[in-house]
Amino acid sequence: MSKPIRVLFLMEDLCFGGTQRQTVELVLRLDRARFSPVMLVLTGKTDLDAVVRDAGIPVTYLNSSRRVSLFFWVRLASSIRALAPDLIIPCTALPNIWGRIWGKVLSIPVLGTCRGGGGPKRQHERWLWRLTQKIICNSRPLFDDLCALGIPKEHLLCIPNGVDTDFFMPDNCPPSKRSPVLLCVARLAEDKDHLTLFRAFKRILKVKPDVRLRLVGDGPEEGALKAWAKDHLATVGAQMDFIPGTADVRPHYASARAFVLSSVREGLPNVLLEAMSCGLPVCATSVGGIPSIVHEGKTGFLSSSGDDETFASNCLRLLESPDLCDAMGRAGRKLIEEGYSFATMVRAHEDAILKLYGGRHA
Repeated sequence: MSKPIRVLFLMEDLCFGGTQRQTVELVLRLDRARFSPVMLVLTGKTDLDAVVRDAGIPVTYLNSSRRVSLFFWVRLASSIRALAPDLIIPCTALPNIWGRIWGKVLSIPVLGTCRGGGGPKRQHERWLWRLTQKIICNSRPLFDDLCALGIPKEHLLCIPNGVDTDFFMPDNCPPSKRSPVLLCVARLAEDKDHLTLFRAFKRILKVKPDVRLRLVGDGPEEGALKAWAKDHLATVGAQMDFIPGTADVRPHYASARAFVLSSVREGLPNVLLEAMSCGLPVCATSVGGIPSIVHEGKTGFLSSSGDDETFASNCLRLLESPDLCDAMGRAGRKLIEEGYSFATMVRAHEDAILKLYGGRHA
């Protein structure tokens, strides 16, 4: 190889979202001897820009605010052409739509991505998969969903998310010795179904009134969720914290008794990998790739999406059994250490890029 492969990561934004954080970690860890990563962002600067900038990764912005401009797709073509990439990797819905279209027009190969349970619909995969050379998804259920849309299996790659197990470490104080805090780190968005969590929390309070619910994240549903909590939970003395998203969530993991996630759609959530790597037991919904890491009765408890009664019951089982919290936390940490490291995730992406690029230039 005469020079590194120039890989363009096309992002909607660099906010504190799971896909954004996972992509940034991938970009930072690519072998610079073989790959030259650059980033093109549809918005202006947001949350993770300093991390990318400090690592020396070139970033181009299509807007000056945190919003996507109305006619971004017009400017997108000239920006891609100016960056002259050998390969485009679009992440999240808008980049996966317009990055594929302009990649086809400009004759630049596209390694598509599909993350999260709502990805296939939002990205119009039934039709747009043909504009990619390959598509990477992050969980087996999502792989099966894409196959059900008619995408050939050989066109898909399943690469689970990774986590830095040296960065996300268990705290010296085990979960059983902490205050009864239930932690949810997630974007305040429809897919996360926070209302089911709120209804479950209301049930929990009737049994354990000292429990606290801590929500870490930002998103479009913030106003509606705060209004619902004020109307339905303030009257029962609920103890809730709405905390903005942050680059380092380890202090929150270290202060919680258990981690909770009530999503209706998911791929393989980064936050679950991080929480389990930090030794937390989990209560979550059995959607997407979650059951592949939250093993019922071993690393946590599962319930159907929208079932606040079972969700509440599962949380109470952890809150009322300190030894079980610690045992599940240890089992979760072991599972993450053995199968979900960043090294494995990055190596799989590097292999995919090399095969695709090598196949086109053989």
